[in-house]
Amino acid sequence: MTPGEIDTIFRDEAGRALATLIRLVGDFDLAEDALQDAFAVALERWPANELPDNPRAWLVNVARHKAIDRVRRQIAFRGKQQALVHELEPNAQAADEPPAMLDDDMLRLIFTCCHPAFAPEVQVALTLRTVGGLSTSQVARAFLVSEEAMAQRLVRAKQKIRLAGIPYEVPERDAMEPRLDGVLAVIYLVFTEGYVATEGADLMRPDLAVEAIRLGRLLDRLMPDRSSIKGLLALMLLHDARRAGRATSAGDVVLLEEQDRSLWDRVQIEEGLHLVEDALRMPGRPQAYAVQAAIAALHARAPSYDETDWPQIAGLYEVLLRTNPSPVVELNHAAAVSMVDGPARALDLVDAIAARGGLRGYELLPAVRADLLRRLGRTNEAREAYRAATEATQLEPLRRLYARRVREMG
Repeated sequence: MTPGEIDTIFRDEAGRALATLIRLVGDFDLAEDALQDAFAVALERWPANELPDNPRAWLVNVARHKAIDRVRRQIAFRGKQQALVHELEPNAQAADEPPAMLDDDMLRLIFTCCHPAFAPEVQVALTLRTVGGLSTSQVARAFLVSEEAMAQRLVRAKQKIRLAGIPYEVPERDAMEPRLDGVLAVIYLVFTEGYVATEGADLMRPDLAVEAIRLGRLLDRLMPDRSSIKGLLALMLLHDARRAGRATSAGDVVLLEEQDRSLWDRVQIEEGLHLVEDALRMPGRPQAYAVQAAIAALHARAPSYDETDWPQIAGLYEVLLRTNPSPVVELNHAAAVSMVDGPARALDLVDAIAARGGLRGYELLPAVRADLLRRLGRTNEAREAYRAATEATQLEPLRRLYARRVREMG
């Protein structure tokens, strides 16, 4: 087994392994350190031996013993050493529990991170760091703050969990409500990182997208009467259904207008379409995720890019602008308007967003602007915008896409 294959396993299994370890040892930092120790052992042993039948269970078991060793080495913990060891030992087989059970470790971890004691931005940051497996620097870029500031924010959050005794559990139904919006937001952010990675050589991280969908299904089973949950699950399914058509075998981006729609997962699309209908039929005002899923459904139903119902998509973005306004929704609305009223009208909208500074540092803003300028034939300005988009992203497939666009303009 090559180091690259081992690295892929680590990336795919780290989130769930960490979630189980946190349940076993009851401490975020101890669990993270022990898992790193287990990874180091795997790097030594796996290349020379057969891969374990259950890599995650192997990692959790080794990490659990590493955690016990760490506690034994810390004199300050000697007073409670035996109690902790006694607590950990019976859980040796915990990693072999069925992954889809309702007291899912990943779901427990998300609800812990989304405790009402934390501000919303801390909830999201902590979940991206632990569940999503993003580095502190990646999370810092997502929030447009320095790595040092984000590291301090994460340390304070973990300390609060430990000192306040915040339980590591899926709460009772009545206690879920105050956390539900945060839980849905972080599940969608985990999915988004899987759909378009923050940085690196690969456009997508399918492991994170699949995990987010699995968590969405668990939530839907726990709370089947929530339009927001069904809408989010539909949105993720419909986006993920296009995965096979979104990149070439070499890892280059394939834009929506160029995708081979025969590669799309029709079974997943049908499931998503049914969920959209269920979400929109529920009483009350349509939830934001349901409206976004309705937009994704129009893309999924369209026989081709040119036959897409762009006026209805633009109209649905206008609904979102009234009910859940944000600069990102404005940018998406402008992109849809470009297909209805032309790129000149859309460029006015994008420039207005930029003038307000609402998306300063958001890498897709210069990318959308570059595409509009290219379509208008304003080549020199388009080149500059593509260069700005290239500087703003750390994702290699997007860098190659922007370079390709510049070359195509001559």
